[in-house]
Amino acid sequence: MPKIELHWQILIAIVLAAVIGGVIFETRAATGVEPTLFGVQYLSIFDYIGTLFLNALKMIIVPLIMSSIIVGVAGIGGGGNLGALGGKTLLFYASTTLAAIMVGLVIVNAVGPGYVDGEPARELLALEADVEDLEQTVGGRGVGDVAEIFLRMVPPNIVAAAVEGQMLGIIFFAILFGFFMTRLDNQYAEPLYAFWNGVFHVMMRMTEWIMKFAPIGVFGLVAAVIAKAGYKATGPLAVFAIVVIAALAVHAFVTMPVLLRLVGGVNPLKTIKACAQPMLTAFSTASSSATLPVTMDAVETRVGVSNKVSSFVLPLGATVNMNGTALYECAAAMFIAQAYGLELTFGVQFAIVAIALLTSIGVAGVPSASLVAIAVILTAIGLPIEALGVLLVFDRVLDMARTSVNVWGDCCCATIVARLQGEGTRVAVDKG
Repeated sequence: MPKIELHWQILIAIVLAAVIGGVIFETRAATGVEPTLFGVQYLSIFDYIGTLFLNALKMIIVPLIMSSIIVGVAGIGGGGNLGALGGKTLLFYASTTLAAIMVGLVIVNAVGPGYVDGEPARELLALEADVEDLEQTVGGRGVGDVAEIFLRMVPPNIVAAAVEGQMLGIIFFAILFGFFMTRLDNQYAEPLYAFWNGVFHVMMRMTEWIMKFAPIGVFGLVAAVIAKAGYKATGPLAVFAIVVIAALAVHAFVTMPVLLRLVGGVNPLKTIKACAQPMLTAFSTASSSATLPVTMDAVETRVGVSNKVSSFVLPLGATVNMNGTALYECAAAMFIAQAYGLELTFGVQFAIVAIALLTSIGVAGVPSASLVAIAVILTAIGLPIEALGVLLVFDRVLDMARTSVNVWGDCCCATIVARLQGEGTRVAVDKG
């Protein structure tokens, strides 16, 4: 019997959770009694399963972020890769990721998917954290808190920062550690790199193992939401999904084509047609890494980028360039804050942008990276990580969409960098 792919398992779990959760909600509404299994309330069972899965995700955050960023920075910084080609590539990736985050931030702020008829969707989504406590943790901050954010980036005790979940400090320390590793003699740098690379691979294996239980965890999280709130919970979530897809479309078909034309001097429509196959493959697999061979083939044979550029830019992009993922992380954090009725100040939104930018790089190669990254953002700004559960209803479709945008960003970067390196391409604008 063929094995069912993980994404199909998750989809099946979501459907089953929606059905069973709906039945429990209707039963409770009709009888006024909580349904039980062997004397234990179904709702308690769902909460237990979901909490266990979220705890497993929390457990891997610090070592995963630390090891992935240290290895990534050390790998990029070594071997002379930070020359003209590397500098242009990294600058482009950072710029387009920031642009994607800003697009998501503006659209979510403008539409307000976390509000229903002007009221926070907290009750509809069965979010139970105390709003007053959250306001004390998250609210009451102004523009001056931007300076405080930079202060938190340099923790006096990195171990205490890890214990307290101060992710900005951990990320900054990891970036510095990885950078200065490349400045050591080989006799010192190589064992350090081997150690952190080993830690990273162990964390990847642990993440893959935890994600095998994702269908069970997703079932518990989604079933708990539906059992508490009924199908009305899907209303604001559907609006959120539409807003995210709209923001992804704006970034993919407005921001990136403008850059292709103005910076790269290429025809955006021809480039989109040339890169349609990797984008569709990414949409179906929801994996930038799995799509990499298709992406390289399309960029080299259809766009006309040299192997010298594509062999550096595209594998690096599959690891660190996550435009769509970063946009989604930012939008998700804003949506949850809106659902709680929290007005996030400029300082807090700046923190979300900064963390989304860094975590989209740090955990990009990890399966279901967005779950880990959103957990990091929520923890950093003081929102309850348990709110992740409500995002899982439409997460599979959104994962496919944002991965397609990630790959499109890689294709655009390879094309523009090739042009900046003086290469001609098949999609260049004819100036004759």
